[in-house]
Amino acid sequence: MLADLRDAIRQLRKAPGFTATVVITLALGIGATTAIFTLVHQVMLKPLPVAKPDELWRIGDKIRCCNWGGYTQSDDGDFSLFSWEAYKNFRAHTPEFADLAALQAGNSPLGVRRAGSQAQADTYNGQEVSGNFFRTLGIQPWVGRLMTDADDQLGAPLVAVMSYRTWQTKFASDPSVVGASFLINGNAFTVIGVTPQGFYGAKLSGWGMPDFWLPITSEQILGGNVSRLKRANGNYLDILGRVRPSVNPQALEAKLRVDLHDWLASHVPDMEPGEKQLWQQQTLHLIPGGAGVAVMRDEYESSLKLLLIAAGCVLLVACGNLANLMLARGLRERAQISIRVAMGASRIRLVRKALVESVLLAIVGGALGIAVAYSGTRLILYLAFEIGGGNNYVPVSPAPSWPVLLFTLGISILTGILFGTAPAWITSHADPVEALRGASRSVGGGRSWAQKSLVIAQVGMSVVLLSAAALLAESLRNLEHQDFGFETQGRYLVGINPTLSNYKPEQMELLFRKIDDSLKQIPGVRGVAPVLYAPMSGDSWNEGIRIQGRPEPNAKEDTSAGWARVMPGFFDAIGAKIVLGRPITEDDTASTLNVAVVNEAFVKRFFKDKNPIGYHFGLDRLKCASTYEIVGVVRDIRYMTWDYKEAVRPMFWVSETQTVTSYDDPIFSDGEKYSHFLYNIVIGAPGDPTGMEQQVRKAIASVDPTLVVNGVDSYSEVISGDFQQQNMIATLTTLFGALGLTLAAVGLYGVMAYTVEQRTNEIGLRMALGADRGNVIRMVLRGAFLQVGIGLGLGIPLAVLAGKLMRDQLFGVQPWDPVMLAAATVLLALAALVATVVPVRRAAGVEPMVALRNA
Repeated sequence: MLADLRDAIRQLRKAPGFTATVVITLALGIGATTAIFTLVHQVMLKPLPVAKPDELWRIGDKIRCCNWGGYTQSDDGDFSLFSWEAYKNFRAHTPEFADLAALQAGNSPLGVRRAGSQAQADTYNGQEVSGNFFRTLGIQPWVGRLMTDADDQLGAPLVAVMSYRTWQTKFASDPSVVGASFLINGNAFTVIGVTPQGFYGAKLSGWGMPDFWLPITSEQILGGNVSRLKRANGNYLDILGRVRPSVNPQALEAKLRVDLHDWLASHVPDMEPGEKQLWQQQTLHLIPGGAGVAVMRDEYESSLKLLLIAAGCVLLVACGNLANLMLARGLRERAQISIRVAMGASRIRLVRKALVESVLLAIVGGALGIAVAYSGTRLILYLAFEIGGGNNYVPVSPAPSWPVLLFTLGISILTGILFGTAPAWITSHADPVEALRGASRSVGGGRSWAQKSLVIAQVGMSVVLLSAAALLAESLRNLEHQDFGFETQGRYLVGINPTLSNYKPEQMELLFRKIDDSLKQIPGVRGVAPVLYAPMSGDSWNEGIRIQGRPEPNAKEDTSAGWARVMPGFFDAIGAKIVLGRPITEDDTASTLNVAVVNEAFVKRFFKDKNPIGYHFGLDRLKCASTYEIVGVVRDIRYMTWDYKEAVRPMFWVSETQTVTSYDDPIFSDGEKYSHFLYNIVIGAPGDPTGMEQQVRKAIASVDPTLVVNGVDSYSEVISGDFQQQNMIATLTTLFGALGLTLAAVGLYGVMAYTVEQRTNEIGLRMALGADRGNVIRMVLRGAFLQVGIGLGLGIPLAVLAGKLMRDQLFGVQPWDPVMLAAATVLLALAALVATVVPVRRAAGVEPMVALRNA
């Protein structure tokens, strides 16, 4: 084997062109596959960076963000989010857990500045966790100490734990940070410690990774009157525990279900009528928690699987080229191989020699593929999380880990063995007598069947890749250019957070009127509209609807609707069309009747397309059914950034200038007040004036320099950011398709060049007998496009099947779209034509006398 290895190195050095072609081809194929596997490993396979992650189990099997009100969850009754009270109940009644921790399902926007500093507060992400959170995960502090149960008590001094990344990047690893006082949302917290390097919490997500961890009980201070802490049905916590080694998970799950039912039974008097019908059907599941709350896996699993399959197709095309090149090289050396066979070399000996050479090439290609994979992973992270203005920290590294390196080594060796053995075995069976007699110059072309089969397979794979790329690109275009129900051109979205500046709800209307006046002074601004959450910003409030004069709906009937609070002029500012009645205006004041504008989906669900103007409705309870009078209907507006294949859901809008004062439930009245904190401002500025962000920030600062502005983005950037994942898939699949097409064209070129070389004598004889150059060109093209045609015949049905398998990724395009299939076919045909230009010219340039003289 060592002798074969030395000989292989010598032979490859003597053929630098061949070696470079093979190595680059394999580096691209293996690198693309390794890049996707790097993300698959980190997002889907890698456990949390904590002690003994295999001992962790999660209560609840759904990923939900970020709040779920009520004593029932989802149609199937599957509990996955829990209230603080429910968490404490589980902790008290399940000694099977060595530790049971809770963490906030979403995140808390924080305005943070060091105590005594006069600088504007910086924005950070916070996460509330139980006092035993770090102990449950087995985490030790990098600096200072971590939170304990004593810190998570009502009335305890307010403390916070900072992430290592924040400490390093924002505070330059300053040791004085530990023990210092920071103002967080206007409240004094003491930073008691820093988490270890590499720790990001118990949830891997593409957004909102924690900069600070706060005790759950700090919610009472930060949330004020709308704190979820003491609401038994305010579900906003994920639960993760470390199960004792002797405990059976199935038995523990059964016990947890009993505990859940007992706890729900104790709250039956507090339940709504519909909840009383469904609470006994509620259940939960206990699942392995070694990966924590895998938000990113839930979001990207199907996408990464699709990309891994696409990258695998590219690798197969690259391997086809390797096999073709090895086979062509072996056939050229049949005379030498025949001499070795004649001198006694066994077939196995010849195969082993060729196999060592192919594995060596594959390993070198794999080593270079690691560099390709690193660059490719960085590209994917950019496409997934940074295009569209996103600045989220994502704890995914492009550097390959040991499992990834072992994967690359394994796939390289496997590639060398699988696609090196067959060509070696074929060439080792050359007939010594024929080869020594000069059979290498025979007129027959039958010996190239293996090469042609590989080209056919490459063409088929390329059709699948190109068709998938075309479908996904068209789907992305449809997504970004769909009818959102409002105007996106010349519109800007401003993100603010007035809760970080210690404003009271009753101060909001005056604040926003001042902001409106200031922003309207910017040249080019034609409209300004503050709103609780703007369209496509990713959020809205949601409640159940009760219609005046109708009985309590069935418990399983979907009565939910989203809603947002707006300033007068909102619909004009975003360019949404009122189709019936009127919009919210300045005439809707605190002294007038509470009004609402609903969308067409609201009318369709609750009024069966009847005229709803003048009807009254309310939220959640039948006694509230007279709260709002419907004064207008707006056309459907796409608000949410998910479920984009589904119809727009029911929604309504109420005025910032009005407050419902008739609620007798503190939860309702506190929520009503809190809804006056508006988080977005939509600005209409046709023509996209230059320097818009700087002017907006300056205008808002002139009203209040402490008001935190999270961002100023054009709606085109907002839309692009909403579809980052689809953009990533479409872009990478297009790259894979282009790469597969190039490799297939190279493979076709190689086969045709070899065929022309092998048939030089035959071509010369044909021309000597009267065939002109046109006949020769047609003969070569016929051979090339016969392979392409067979490949298309096999590839098109596979492309349709692939389209059906990725149906969930498509929007507004069918898996069998004939235009996309035709585009892929034409592109492949053009590539094949380009690939055959040189062989065709070489065949047409054969001189009959020279060819016959060398025969």
